[in-house]
Amino acid sequence: MISVAEAREIILDRARRSAGERVAITDALGRVLAEPIIATRAQPPFRASAMDGYALRSADTPGALRLIGEAGAGHALHSELRAGECARIFTGAPLPDGADAVLMQEDAERDGDIVQTLLVAAGKHVRAAGVDFIAGAELVEAGGVLDAAAIALAAAAGLADVIVARKPRIAVLGGGDELAPPGTTPGPAQIFDSASYGVSALASSWGAASWPQPPFADSQSSIAASLESALAQADLAIVIGGASVGDHDHARGAVSSIGAELLFEKVSLRPGKPTWFAARDGKLVLGLPGNPASAFVCARLFLRPLIAHLLGRSVQAAVATTRGRVRQPLGENGARETYLRAKGSSDENGQLWLDVAANQDSSLITVIAASDALVVRAPGAPALPAGALVETLAF
Repeated sequence: MISVAEAREIILDRARRSAGERVAITDALGRVLAEPIIATRAQPPFRASAMDGYALRSADTPGALRLIGEAGAGHALHSELRAGECARIFTGAPLPDGADAVLMQEDAERDGDIVQTLLVAAGKHVRAAGVDFIAGAELVEAGGVLDAAAIALAAAAGLADVIVARKPRIAVLGGGDELAPPGTTPGPAQIFDSASYGVSALASSWGAASWPQPPFADSQSSIAASLESALAQADLAIVIGGASVGDHDHARGAVSSIGAELLFEKVSLRPGKPTWFAARDGKLVLGLPGNPASAFVCARLFLRPLIAHLLGRSVQAAVATTRGRVRQPLGENGARETYLRAKGSSDENGQLWLDVAANQDSSLITVIAASDALVVRAPGAPALPAGALVETLAF
């Protein structure tokens, strides 16, 4: 068996980053930039008024000034202010040539074309050209996720579309004679398939385009046919179940039968020892355990950093742990790296506390649903008292 870190390295070494594609900024929310957003001009591209009032020459204040025109947002005054002159101006309007300050309208007294002004300092209520950003500035770096603010930046830079990483296409295969699709009537010895739907949703939430395939039967030929169908459509196929040591576990044989190279078969991990990985012609196949909790844990450990890598995002950020304190004592760990489902909360001092689920049975979906963290235990880790510091991975 290999370690979690070794398995992850093998997976990432075989993964090719997604190509870029151009999308409209109206369709770019949540996408990952493949190329940075560069400003094509300054924002604002001219000196602008920050107030409604009067544009003037500070050297002429205080005193009476003659009003010669008006500048509004989107409408410049194409006359230069000379000594003793001012112009009506509104927020966002370009400052006329010759003006270097704005007097708020509340501080002015106007009688026809004569405006009485107070003393105004140079630069008062003036937004300098490029105060937000300058031409050529990198506004959002490649690998960044486009949120609402990033889309506003792209629009402010004049970009109607951006280059984003194509979403990795992931087909999730679950199966076994014991599983029935949700919405159907299960047989007396069947349960509903949940792991493939949950893992597919996880992949989508991490930035992939993911979908669950129809369940496969407990036979090598059925799994092989499902894999061929998945790999024809997807960059990555995830096979859930069928890889333990029972008489009805045929996943590895199916992988070999379609000519894929099996790169590892087991990981020194609890839960998730039967995790495996294969590749064929640039397409990837990741095998996850059949129990839902095990599938979720292994998806967090291997699928999330893989998707980050494919999208050009930080793999380190996807696997980084933090430290917290456990509320319950923990027993001595065994020979495999272990991930315990837990619920985290912070106290008034910002200290993270972790409630480790009492029942770590890998079939329990309710425990996964109630957890938002994994407590990481190294092989052979000693017993720990309540309040001990541990490494934790956000789920």
